[in-house]
Amino acid sequence: MRIGFYPGSFDPVTNGHVDIFERSAALVDRLIVGIGIHPGKTPLFSVDEKTAMLKNDLHPLAKRGGFDYEIVTFDRLVVDAASEHGATILIRGLRDPADFTYEMQMSGMNGEMKPEVHTVFLPASPGVQHISSTLVRQIASMGGNVQTFVPKHVADMLREKFSG
Repeated sequence: MRIGFYPGSFDPVTNGHVDIFERSAALVDRLIVGIGIHPGKTPLFSVDEKTAMLKNDLHPLAKRGGFDYEIVTFDRLVVDAASEHGATILIRGLRDPADFTYEMQMSGMNGEMKPEVHTVFLPASPGVQHISSTLVRQIASMGGNVQTFVPKHVADMLREKFSG
């Protein structure tokens, strides 16, 4: 069984993340989505809210694509979390050359620590290369329309967060 681990903050889930979920389905039998917990950061959404967002998008994709998925949290090295969940594929999305440079360094370091976990880079599809969770949060916080950057249910959650 090919198990992939796709880590991120998912704060919030964007159409870029959904793009990577869909394309990961062709590579793995089981996709583990890891919500990273960073003690120095204060996320906009709670782990429960992020999990709900992820389930909303992953469930129909998994059903259609014939793969299994699990959503987990982790607060340690990504490569350790992947290994602990039995993943041998670490999935990383790339939007631009800066992502590539950073991820290549991380891939080398991870490969030294856990050679059995192989990093697979998936370039973002052209229609979502410009999307980042940070920019989505900024736009939403200023009352902007984020409907084209995130799934509808996420846009609704963002509107709710910033309206009160």
